[in-house]
Amino acid sequence: MGVVGLDEDAVSTWITGLGVGALAPLSFERIGAGQSNLTFAVRDSGGGRWVLRRPPLGRLLASAHDVEREHRILSALQGTGVPVPKMLGLTKDPAITDAPLVLMSYVDGVIIDDVVVEGEGEVGRLTPERRRAIGLSLPKALASIHRVDLEMAGLLDLASAKPYAARQLKRWSAQWEQSKTHDVPEIESLAERLSRNIPMQTETTLVHGDFHLSNVITSPDDGRVVAVLDWELCTLGDPLADLGGLLAYWPQRSDGPSGLLMASTLDGFPTRDELVDVYVHETKRDVSDVGFWHVLALWKLAIIAEGVLRRTIDDPRNRAEGGGPTAEFIDSIVHRAVATADAVGLD
Repeated sequence: MGVVGLDEDAVSTWITGLGVGALAPLSFERIGAGQSNLTFAVRDSGGGRWVLRRPPLGRLLASAHDVEREHRILSALQGTGVPVPKMLGLTKDPAITDAPLVLMSYVDGVIIDDVVVEGEGEVGRLTPERRRAIGLSLPKALASIHRVDLEMAGLLDLASAKPYAARQLKRWSAQWEQSKTHDVPEIESLAERLSRNIPMQTETTLVHGDFHLSNVITSPDDGRVVAVLDWELCTLGDPLADLGGLLAYWPQRSDGPSGLLMASTLDGFPTRDELVDVYVHETKRDVSDVGFWHVLALWKLAIIAEGVLRRTIDDPRNRAEGGGPTAEFIDSIVHRAVATADAVGLD
């Protein structure tokens, strides 16, 4: 049985013709716990390794899962100081694929998805000291993204110049309406609270849009981030949106059960406050509005998870090996968003 989503013979011929040193025969394996764009490990007969990305199967929402755009962004980031894989190929040839394919370099290192043991919530081969090093490396990598010179990188036209928070609220409210599988009234009420409390945007930077522990590869030697992955939500906007997103994906033991997001609750990982402190040290930014962005990111996370659930219902072949979000998990994220909104004073 072949790999779902790939014509292995046609894709093998394409890759071996790219001049990247790939030696036939090639093998393909679906990897990662990611539930959006599909990711595959590629291996050749000589031990070479690459990574292949394509959109998910089935019905897609407008403007979502654009791997061509992701290819453009990652190509532009080469040499900027942001740790990213090297782009090696892009094809939309219908003789090869039914959706765009992107080939990129393989980056060796630790991905938290690979070492978290579900159930017990233990990180198998990482000491508390290494977990701390990994955690503190994340806001440093985030700062490197926000330092990118947009003009030099050719990314000034990547997204609208309109205020970012309003764009996000409009976009993700629409996504919710298109993908929801069950009613969650708090999604609408949170959108209203966020709309009433939008902070003034004073600068525009590159924004990753989905920056968290499972979207980076870290060095097996010292824990520093050696590659930032999954750029499909990248845009231009307020840099604090990414910091808020990191906090949303960083539950602490004091938050109670964290469902699928559990790694950061383990011994050694820094607290959310420590992540913010490192980011401030790196960027010297005023982060007084980060509470708003934390709430917006939790709200957005619930909507993203709902989209994953919808795609899995529509086409079960999209389900990653580790499973995916449930309605109960989505409800728990919404509950956390409401509690955070109350805590930071969003009226």
